Amino acid sequence: MRDERSIASVPALARALLVLALGLQLGWQAWQPLAKLQPQNLPPPPTLGALRLASFGEPLALAKGMMIYLQAYESQRGEIMQLRSMDYDRLQGWLLSGLKLDPLSQYPLLLAARVYAEVQGAEPKQRAMLAFVRQQFDADPNRRWPWLAHAAVMARHRLKDMDLARDYAQALRLQATGPDVPTWAKQMEVLLLQDMGELETAKILLGALVESRQVRDDRELAFLQERLSEIEARLAAQPAPASASPAKP
Repeated sequence: MRDERSIASVPALARALLVLALGLQLGWQAWQPLAKLQPQNLPPPPTLGALRLASFGEPLALAKGMMIYLQAYESQRGEIMQLRSMDYDRLQGWLLSGLKLDPLSQYPLLLAARVYAEVQGAEPKQRAMLAFVRQQFDADPNRRWPWLAHAAVMARHRLKDMDLARDYAQALRLQATGPDVPTWAKQMEVLLLQDMGELETAKILLGALVESRQVRDDRELAFLQERLSEIEARLAAQPAPASASPAKP
């Protein structure tokens, strides 16, 4: 257009002031603190009927996706939600839905026993998650025994509740009677009475589960092996017991 003026016709002082104003604006925005985003709590799980419709005939894939969604829910836009602030009633609903979509999967109970039951500083939530593991064990004892065994260890060493630990161990002895259940799991009551160390017990439990090949999903197996490596590293870091000094003649 003929009436428009080129940028070169604008006085140098005006151009300099424009650049300065733009620079100040950008600098002001850069120095402003970011608005803190409040992580949202876990929503209620969809109904089982809705989930089956949404799976398009692939309930196993949907069940796995739900568990990945749960694991990722702790991190929202860079904000970490502490497990103890999560709604554990809703959390159990999501885990239960995953089990109903894929009853043979170990993943929901793996998360329940090895992640959500180990929340620090929230004993009621720990007990609620261990009770969830106990309830789901009844539906398939010979497949779900590892997680009740871990629950027994948690009850004994974390909650310091021997009665609860022996209740879980007794359920293992009476209900997990299949040929693939290891002898030590069936004798968990004896192991508890011998008061084995928590890390050693966890190492035995996870090592047996990896070697049993009950977990075939690569993601689940990698998660187990990572936890097993963590336990082995912690055991290696512990100081060796002092040897008894020889008695003087």
